Amino acid sequence: MQGAESRAFLFDEASRNEIARFLASAALSAGPMVMEVYERGCEVFSKEDGSPVTVADRRCEAVICSLLSRTLPTLPIVAEESVSEGRRPAVGGRFLLVDPLDGTKEFIAGNGEFTINVALIQDGAPAAGAVYAPALSRLWFGGETAFVCDAPIGGGLPAITEWRLIRVRKPPAALVAVASRSHADAATEAFLKRLPIGERRSRGSSLKFCLVAEGEADVYPRFGPTMEWDTAAGDAVLRAAGGVVLDPSGVPLAYGKQEGDFRNGPFIAWGDAGTALRFSAR
Repeated sequence: MQGAESRAFLFDEASRNEIARFLASAALSAGPMVMEVYERGCEVFSKEDGSPVTVADRRCEAVICSLLSRTLPTLPIVAEESVSEGRRPAVGGRFLLVDPLDGTKEFIAGNGEFTINVALIQDGAPAAGAVYAPALSRLWFGGETAFVCDAPIGGGLPAITEWRLIRVRKPPAALVAVASRSHADAATEAFLKRLPIGERRSRGSSLKFCLVAEGEADVYPRFGPTMEWDTAAGDAVLRAAGGVVLDPSGVPLAYGKQEGDFRNGPFIAWGDAGTALRFSAR
């Protein structure tokens, strides 16, 4: 983490890609702890809203927020477990969003499709973000451009020669849709029936955004409830790869909704902006 801390001192002068690399290092720092809990198993608790939480969620958040607080002391940090315990910092034009374990249900089920998400929000939009899937040893990050690389546990950020630039694709005649493993709903099904879908794939957590960003899928609709920390990092990676994340009226998904406890409305993540405009207009 030494390199990440050095970059952080020049945060105001850093490019969005440099910030994304710093956020990627922050996400990677929590990987060993998360995997230690994942491999030995742990007790599952319920939060006030009924959603599951584990010791891995809480410890991972503590590791990442400690690093971010030391290196970026002036930036507010909005983190899932802290907010669930009533700690909601006031945010301005720039703040950080942390989801220490996106896909807790996947973590509990043991299928490996959970991620560690860290993002920077600038003026209501995700400016940079990192999505780390420690059980898959896979890391996605992006600012101006987006990258993916293999990232084994405990290895730190791989050398730049190991990164692969990713871009969304021009969609085929029959689209590939990606949907949640755990959150199917009638509104999503109704939306997908309007599209020329040739294949559907299921993924957990922010891996759905990453699939679209890599050009392996074309659309990811989500009409059920999500929070800003669930989506910001994946949204940042997708936007850096050339995609868009819009609400059903075609407006980009916005961040910093303090009055709603940082709750998102429905959204659709698209790989191709032209396709998004064509179907949003219907």
